[in-house]
Amino acid sequence: RQVANALALLRGREGKTVDLGSGDGRLVVEAYKQGLRPALGYELNPWLLCLANYRAWKAGYHGKVSFLKKDLWKVDLSDCYNVIVFLAPSVKPLLATKLLAELPDGARVVAGRFPFPSWTPSSTLGQGLEQVWAYDMKEVRQAAQSSTQESLV
Repeated sequence: RQVANALALLRGREGKTVDLGSGDGRLVVEAYKQGLRPALGYELNPWLLCLANYRAWKAGYHGKVSFLKKDLWKVDLSDCYNVIVFLAPSVKPLLATKLLAELPDGARVVAGRFPFPSWTPSSTLGQGLEQVWAYDMKEVRQAAQSSTQESLV
């Protein structure tokens, strides 16, 4: 249900889709199935990378989706328009800074399990463990600029 909710918030969007900390690859495979292309995942755990590649092969998407062993802190996200994040709350503040610095205005970030604490979501879907939050970067930037201007006054 959580995967379905996350992808529902990306329905109809275009552009590169990435899952930061893609784990077993289910979100990337499902994103590709639903027409989000290119779809790729960044994951450091080699066992999860193997599982993700197996899952893609089993679904018939070997060579169509990508799973890369890269540190999410070191990848350039400037060409990403759909970003999926199912990560612990402790990394969200630092990740928010990276996403603000790198993502284009047209990008949408979908967070699962835990929202970004300092961002106001554009939309949400689900409840409890199935809840996901969508953030449109243009709105996030406008809110950040407004709060910066207010604090200067």
